[in-house]
Amino acid sequence: MALNTSAEAPLPVGEVSRLIGGWIDRLGAVWVEGQITQLSRRPGAGVVFLTLRDPSHDISVSVTCYRQVFDAVADVVSEGARVVVLAKPEWYAPRGQLSLRAAEIRPVGVGELLARLEQLKKSLAAEGLFAADRKKPLPFLPQLVGLVCGRASAAERDVLENARHRWPAVRFEVRNVAVQGVHAVPQVVQAVKELDARDEVDVIIVARGGGSVEDLLPFSDEELVRTVAGCRTPVVSAIGHEPDTPLLDYVADLRASTPTDAAKKVVPDVGEEVERVRMLRDRARRCVRGAVEREERGLAHTLARPSIQDPHRMVDERADHVASLVERAHRTLGHLLDRADSELTHTHARVVALSPAATLKRGYAVLQRSDGHVVRDPEEVTGDEVLRARVSEGEFTVRVDVRTDA
Repeated sequence: MALNTSAEAPLPVGEVSRLIGGWIDRLGAVWVEGQITQLSRRPGAGVVFLTLRDPSHDISVSVTCYRQVFDAVADVVSEGARVVVLAKPEWYAPRGQLSLRAAEIRPVGVGELLARLEQLKKSLAAEGLFAADRKKPLPFLPQLVGLVCGRASAAERDVLENARHRWPAVRFEVRNVAVQGVHAVPQVVQAVKELDARDEVDVIIVARGGGSVEDLLPFSDEELVRTVAGCRTPVVSAIGHEPDTPLLDYVADLRASTPTDAAKKVVPDVGEEVERVRMLRDRARRCVRGAVEREERGLAHTLARPSIQDPHRMVDERADHVASLVERAHRTLGHLLDRADSELTHTHARVVALSPAATLKRGYAVLQRSDGHVVRDPEEVTGDEVLRARVSEGEFTVRVDVRTDA
């Protein structure tokens, strides 16, 4: 129930603690799963104190149980073990502390862990986190490689030594973290996030040597899997040995069987690249030489053509043909002109023979009145009328003399 309080009417600390304890007392027993991080078994004490931690989150809770409850599993349970506890939440009012009173403790077996991992794997796969189309390609030659691994571990040494042997100029940004235990998941997640936030990091390697199923559990944690799925930088998983397949292998952009294999897949071998460059250079040289030789053969074939060896031959042949056509045209035009001249001469003779001038040359004259009318009948003129007479060599005037016969 909500409490009516104010700055003028506050509740005492004891009352608040009492109310919290009352609310917690109403809770029944619950089954809780976690990992034991601290274990205190004092000789002669009737109570065992545990600290139970959630491996995926930075949350812990104190657990107490009677000695006989813990003795039932003391041979198989130790610090770092995963357990399932049936416990009743309790509130210790004097210190304001919450704890769990365990009535039964059960170790989580390997078979049960594998079954849970398989169920988680199916759930994440259904979300598409393991899909091949979302995996990012690795850069050919990374300038800066992020490495998440244990401090002074064999995995770190294998990655650094093999990568620098293959490409001496490669640089690493190393994040040393816990790779097993209760602190592994938050530290690995934080390291991956830090490296992914740096623009100069081209690829991230998460490496760890081999181990038991329990040792590799942090790399199957759901929070870590989702963190890697959200990275914009390509991530390489190099966890354990070849048979080990934590869930990180499925979500990573590339899975390496070992840390050494990760170095080989991330960094190219300088010797191999030099040899590849040499082979490509030789291939390019052969291609260029072949192209030049083909062009030389084509040029020689072109130069061997008659039109290239004697380029004026075609012009000369065409010139002879043109000269022949011009001569033929001259002859044809001459014939046409001669024929036209003959016809013109004949027509001219006919015109001259039929023209009035020819008649006048034979001694005839043409009489015209003053208005230019030709006189054809004596009745057309009158006495003393002046006429114009046209003869072959010119013209002159005449006067009409009309006489009457007696």
